[in-house]
Amino acid sequence: MNYSFKKGFLWGAATSATQIEGAAFKCGKGKNIWDHWYEIEPNRFFNEVGPTDASNFYVTYKEDIKRMRDIGFNSYRTSISWSRLIPDGNGVVNEEAVAFYQSMINELINNNIEPIIGLYHFDMPLAMQEIGGWENREVVEAYSRYARICFELFGDRVKKWATHNEPIVPVEGGYLYQFHYPCVVDMKRAVQVAYNTMISSAMAIREFRNVNVENGQIGIVINLTPSYPRDIQNEEDVKAANIADLLFNRSFLDPSIKGFYPEELISLMRENDLLPSTEERDSILLSENTVDFLGVNYYCPRRIKAKESPVDPSAQIMPETFFDNYDMPGKKMNIYRGWEIYEKALYDIAINLRDHYDNIPWYISENGMGVQDEERFLDENGIVQDDYRIEFIAEHLKWLHKGISEGSNCFGYHLWTFMDNWSWLNAYKNRYGFYRVDLNNNYERTIKKSGMWFKKVAESNELIIE
Repeated sequence: MNYSFKKGFLWGAATSATQIEGAAFKCGKGKNIWDHWYEIEPNRFFNEVGPTDASNFYVTYKEDIKRMRDIGFNSYRTSISWSRLIPDGNGVVNEEAVAFYQSMINELINNNIEPIIGLYHFDMPLAMQEIGGWENREVVEAYSRYARICFELFGDRVKKWATHNEPIVPVEGGYLYQFHYPCVVDMKRAVQVAYNTMISSAMAIREFRNVNVENGQIGIVINLTPSYPRDIQNEEDVKAANIADLLFNRSFLDPSIKGFYPEELISLMRENDLLPSTEERDSILLSENTVDFLGVNYYCPRRIKAKESPVDPSAQIMPETFFDNYDMPGKKMNIYRGWEIYEKALYDIAINLRDHYDNIPWYISENGMGVQDEERFLDENGIVQDDYRIEFIAEHLKWLHKGISEGSNCFGYHLWTFMDNWSWLNAYKNRYGFYRVDLNNNYERTIKKSGMWFKKVAESNELIIE
């Protein structure tokens, strides 16, 4: 069966500056929180591998971009490193960084690959974190300045921008569950960080409009994890799933697209003394600076049930105060990440955006399958036979195609990721790329079977299931 996609559909992959560039302490770059955290606690990182060299893209970007072209990419998302461009986050611009990003962007365009550039992908400049990070409105203002500088420097060629990637993740990791620096556990502070992140996004959009990037669009990339109740007929399960959706999805989706927060979320925050500090004109700022498009990162769903035991009133409030996670029997799993594989969620996302968010233009900005010890699947020619990744992509594309055929306004699909890259605390534990990166052989890249398969899909603009 053939699943054809509309003309101009974007095919490619996504990554981020910190995860591929390397050169973490070179060429004028300032430290970010990951550089610092690795210096002080290398034991927290898988096999004690840090971001210092990552996948060496800073050196090999021209060859890598040709590799993208070779497997049919017509688009590619990455980010600018705030601390590379402005080493202390709010001071002098690093001209070596400007030269690198100008050259990278030109190389993409010269290879007929459209750049989609993110401003923030988890990599707070250390100098900004030291004054509170996203808890501090001074940092929000500094980010707004950084955004304007990016638009002025690169907006003549980059026409698609994203303010943030997965804004819930620094909230979860840094202020609830301790898998991002600064490893705080405090839901009230987490709410403040989430709120200020949305304010920073709106400020960046305002700067984008003021710079007036010709034919430009600005969006945000949100990791959507649909929350499914254990029992759709059980009112308490449905209520619990709705709270999970409010906290993890709509807290970013609604202000980004609609320009305001859901009243249910505001009431929940008020009832639990979690409302953030705000400023007088914030509501106007949000309402006047909504996104042009949405990037959706999708990996797995959330299964939710009502709380089954009373909440200890003396315990610290956490998201799980309001629901329990449900371990659904019989689910299909990616055992390496401990994540459920549920392809139909892409269709559910498509229809939700069509029906509840004015059918905003959107694309899959990340979807992918991380697998540990992929060397097990090397054939005699040194090629990873990753049929599991091919199946994963194909099954998701089928459900995405169904959503598009029913009117959802999706314009592209990007895999996470182009080549195996460094992944925060997990380092290189799980591999996601179309190209294998051999850390023991000067970062040598070797195409995987999935890369050759994807080339056919991208170049024909259709998925063929034989």
